[in-house]
This record gives sequence, structure tokens and C-alpha cells, in this order.
Amino acid sequence: MSDINSVTIIGRLTRNAELKYTTTGTAICNFSVALNKRYGSGDQKKESVHFFNIVLWGKAGEALSQYLTKGKQVGITGELDQQRWEKDGQQHSQVKITAKTVQFLSNPKNESGAGKSTYSQESTPSSTDDFQDDIPFN
Repeated sequence: MSDINSVTIIGRLTRNAELKYTTTGTAICNFSVALNKRYGSGDQKKESVHFFNIVLWGKAGEALSQYLTKGKQVGITGELDQQRWEKDGQQHSQVKITAKTVQFLSNPKNESGAGKSTYSQESTPSSTDDFQDDIPFN
């Protein structure tokens, strides 16, 4: 059996997306999502918040970056990507989610909740195939 690397999350953006470009001109869109987790029962209910860094590569990142603003609820499907490096003799590691699809679960023009629309990466000018070609670690 082969290994599987797949993650799906729904959360709210903690900051506006940041769009940068590699030296070769590939777009890199970075943003983060907060997920609220509730646990316990009765009067003992507690809540914790988890934060995840997301990267969206290529044309999809370029097209969607302007809509990825703080507070928006999004659904992300992608893969976990662990980056490792050494600095000052210390080993460091960070896990990010490399997004394959992004769905907007709150309407960008109408945050009141009335008439919410859903937008997905597939509705942008770039296709999933074009997006996959820009990911450098595959």
C-alpha cells in the first residue's frame, strides 16, 4: 500500500494573504487559518484554537490572493509539507499545508451571511493541472 498525504480543513483566515514570487516568476501565496476546537461535555466545555500556515502556488495563488482576506471562512484541501533546515547548529522543522483547492465559504462581497456564495479554485482562470505544474516538490 502506498502512503497517503491528504488534509482537509475549514477555518478562518487570520491575516490577509501575502503574494510573493520566486526568482523564476512563480507566484507563492501564503496565508494562515485558525480552527476552533471544542471539547468536553456539560459545564466542562472548553475551546482551543489551532493555527495552520497554508501555501498556494502558481496561477491559483495569484488569482485568489486578493480574495483571501482576514476573517474569511475557507475550506482547504491539500497536502502536508514538512520543511527542515539548520540554523546556528540547531535543527528546525515546520509543517505547512500546500493547498490544492480553496473554497470560499463566506461571500467576499457580503459578510452579513445572507446569500452566501461558494467560490472554488476551479472557477478561476487557472486549471488544477496548471497549478500542479508549479509545485516544486512533486
